[in-house]
Amino acid sequence: MIQKILIAISIPFFFLLQACVFTSMELGNVIPNLMVLLACVYGFFYGEKTGAVCGFFAGLLMDIFFGEMLGLNALLIMLIGYVNGGFSGLFYAEDIRLPLILITLSDASFGLMFYISTFLMRGRLGFSFYALNVICPEIFYTLLVSLVIYPILLGIDTLFRNYRIKKERETQQNV
Repeated sequence: MIQKILIAISIPFFFLLQACVFTSMELGNVIPNLMVLLACVYGFFYGEKTGAVCGFFAGLLMDIFFGEMLGLNALLIMLIGYVNGGFSGLFYAEDIRLPLILITLSDASFGLMFYISTFLMRGRLGFSFYALNVICPEIFYTLLVSLVIYPILLGIDTLFRNYRIKKERETQQNV
């Protein structure tokens, strides 16, 4: 229950952070993709289903406010959250390398899938320009931001996991 509340609060919070704060901190006309980061992290923490649901709603929020096609970001980020959820069995809180690798690959995959579905389908073949000016800077910026945000999300997750374990022990002792 706490997990669902945390996700329901964090999606709009990170959307506002991306839309309001990071738009004023652009690097090379690119902002970090916090919605992909959020779907990756929650998929990695809680599994495929949670990652997909989080990704869907995060992407839908992006589609409603910024998208040209309703549902494209929701579909792409939902797939990313689902795939990252497959790695939840490899989750070790002490190891930051795997989450950072997954965030990097996920952001690259999002950029590639977005290019294919919006530009390539229209006959725009300037992939090298798009990759060098949009995908690569966004990956770099998202990776830098994730170095700060991932430990915060991990700390919040650890706090709630410890709280839930404590409550379960108390319940078992009272029985």
